[in-house]
Amino acid sequence: MNVSWEESGWERLGEGVGRRRLPGWDATVMLVAGADGVLLCDTGSTLREGVELRGRAEALLGRRVTHVALTHPHFDHVLGTAAFAGVEVYGAVGIADRLRRGSEELYADAVRHGVPEREAAEAVDTLVVPRHEVSGERTLDLGGGRRLLLAAVGPGHTGHDLAVLVPGAAGGPAVVLCGDLVEESGEPQAGPDAVPSRWPAALDRLLALGGESALYVPGHGAVVDAAFVRAQRDLLADRFGG
Repeated sequence: MNVSWEESGWERLGEGVGRRRLPGWDATVMLVAGADGVLLCDTGSTLREGVELRGRAEALLGRRVTHVALTHPHFDHVLGTAAFAGVEVYGAVGIADRLRRGSEELYADAVRHGVPEREAAEAVDTLVVPRHEVSGERTLDLGGGRRLLLAAVGPGHTGHDLAVLVPGAAGGPAVVLCGDLVEESGEPQAGPDAVPSRWPAALDRLLALGGESALYVPGHGAVVDAAFVRAQRDLLADRFGG
């Protein structure tokens, strides 16, 4: 590594694992490095943000991102993907069609939240959709014993929610990237594409993946523990049933 995690703007969560909270909407991206490959989870809200993420990842690791996982099809998590040319892109089953059919909605949502029109149009026009869709679970081998689990745990926050489990290394805890199924910096947001009645079950699945000792990385906000996820699950069950 050329610089430390902190020097390159990442919060280190474990051996070869870190995350970054992006400005604007406090969306989280996560980086996982193996011996042969590097996974970036989510890509930001614009191509400019994606390019910055690519530069920070390369400055840290001295090599390129090889895989991208998109946790769900909202603008602040997917619109930077085209900055990562040649990567293998993963998402939950159905997300590619959702992104293709919803390009106008993506653009409108980004602009409504403050993305400049030119940047929103550029990102949507060059949008890269996942070629690898996960139905159930899929193992991703980054080399050197680093095997991740991609799990389609939704629907919940959207109809296409993907979680990423990074098993613990060197005695550290497992890390679960939750996407916006879990939010720490505010209450979970149930937009028009949410499936509220299924959301509590999706959080049960997250807890089963990570267990009691895992670090849970929300789509927005600080890293939380299993007790926080369980409390949010109960809040959603009280609100929506399940």
